[in-house]
Amino acid sequence: MSETPAPYRSELPAGRDGFAQLLRAEWTKLHTVRGWMVALVAAGLLIVLMAAVATFHQQTSVQAGPDSPVVAAHPFVPHGPSGEAVTDSFYFVHQALVGDGSITVRVSSLTGDIAQTYNSHSTSQGEQLASTRPGLVPWAKAGLIVKQGTTQGSPYAALMVTGSHGVRLQYNYTHDIAGSPGAVSAASPRWLRLSRSGDLLTGSESSDGRHWTRVGSARLAGLSETVQAGLFVTSPATRPSTQAFSSPSGSSASAVFDHVGLEGQWSKRAWSGVAVGAGTVTPTLTSGSYQQSGGIFAVSGSGDIAPAVDVGSTPADTLAGLFVGLIVVIVLGALFMTAEYRRGLIRTTLAASPRRGRVLAAKVLVLSSVTFAVGLVATTIAVPLGEHLLRVNGNYLYPVGVLSEVRVVAGTAALLALAAILALALGTVLRRSAGAIVAVIAAIVLPNVLVITAALPLAASQWLLRLTPAAGLAIQQTLTAYPQVDYAYSPARGYFPLAPWAGFAVLCAYAALALGLAVVLLRRRDA
Repeated sequence: MSETPAPYRSELPAGRDGFAQLLRAEWTKLHTVRGWMVALVAAGLLIVLMAAVATFHQQTSVQAGPDSPVVAAHPFVPHGPSGEAVTDSFYFVHQALVGDGSITVRVSSLTGDIAQTYNSHSTSQGEQLASTRPGLVPWAKAGLIVKQGTTQGSPYAALMVTGSHGVRLQYNYTHDIAGSPGAVSAASPRWLRLSRSGDLLTGSESSDGRHWTRVGSARLAGLSETVQAGLFVTSPATRPSTQAFSSPSGSSASAVFDHVGLEGQWSKRAWSGVAVGAGTVTPTLTSGSYQQSGGIFAVSGSGDIAPAVDVGSTPADTLAGLFVGLIVVIVLGALFMTAEYRRGLIRTTLAASPRRGRVLAAKVLVLSSVTFAVGLVATTIAVPLGEHLLRVNGNYLYPVGVLSEVRVVAGTAALLALAAILALALGTVLRRSAGAIVAVIAAIVLPNVLVITAALPLAASQWLLRLTPAAGLAIQQTLTAYPQVDYAYSPARGYFPLAPWAGFAVLCAYAALALGLAVVLLRRRDA
């Protein structure tokens, strides 16, 4: 009876197929291809260089009046109680109120005029022409206001009737509470009452002066004992939502007040009228007047009391080189996988590590880490450098918190890393670098080019940046869209349809989906 031979056992030590060895192997592949590393470094340098070029000659010019010279400077922008940029210009008929008290008034009329400005092509220079037509802009405001003082940016609470948005209680520029809808007229007047108790302001409205409905309350922390209170009128300049040939550029409003009633300790002096914001170069020029006949006040004014939404630059404006960087990392991401298929090296890679999912994970980790590191260094230099040059050239920068600034810098670097991952995943799926590169550029870069060049209607642009991987650029957003300010909140102007982290999550979802598909196909297909 023959014996069964023992199986052969090699005396060589077993090879190590750990994840650390995979990472080292993929890092070796990346950094030993000189062209890839040069391209990455060049992308980072271009982001910094283009930040300097884009901001070096950017300069804002203002004109204090029709006969004043144009000077290189940014408009004066007041800051609200929380440090936000605001517009604070209106006509104010006021007295001093000491301590607690209230003011009641009936508003029986609110009318307005809209200035139409356009270019005339009948002359070689295209001179500016203007005309005025009757009209009330939707956010024209008239009513009662209690304000820390007449200094722009000081805390306030205002109860008002508006052109098209009914009664509102607004305070400290960014807060807005809706009351009853409807317009004001002699046949349908509106009674308003604004009461103060310490730092708490309460607004109420009535249609007959007897039955009152509370609109809301506002707490103004640190409100001084003596405040200025009274009647106000303002009418914001209309901001065109399209680049039409002719667009309205300014407006004014007039209101009639009567049945003025005061409770509390008032100054007992005659009413004083002041155009808050007049005499400074503000984003919204202010004018106005008032006439008093017995107990009837006719007040007119222009300007606005609201957040400022179109007066300055943001950190995203310093990152003009981002699209160049995106294209470079997209190409690199695709080649990092497709080059192995083209040269036949993928068979060696998968033979050395049969667990294909781990191979792809190692490639993703190495590529994303290197891309993020290069992007972080570049944006950390580019953003402060660009902001410094903007300030030196007299440009206004919106106030941005430290955490928001960090989000823009680190988020942009993460955006570059995710674009590279998406290209790597599509390169694995398609096995062709050209197809993967074109697909990712079309998904991330092309939508933003269409948005910036205004090649699409605003609604189409917003949906494009909701549904495509290009939504990830919302991570750079530092501006807030306010419903109480009429403005074309377009992505080209820094207002994205999704919140920063929501937009970034859309890009993450696309990258995760592409990676999942890549893992499945890598495991099922032959190398």
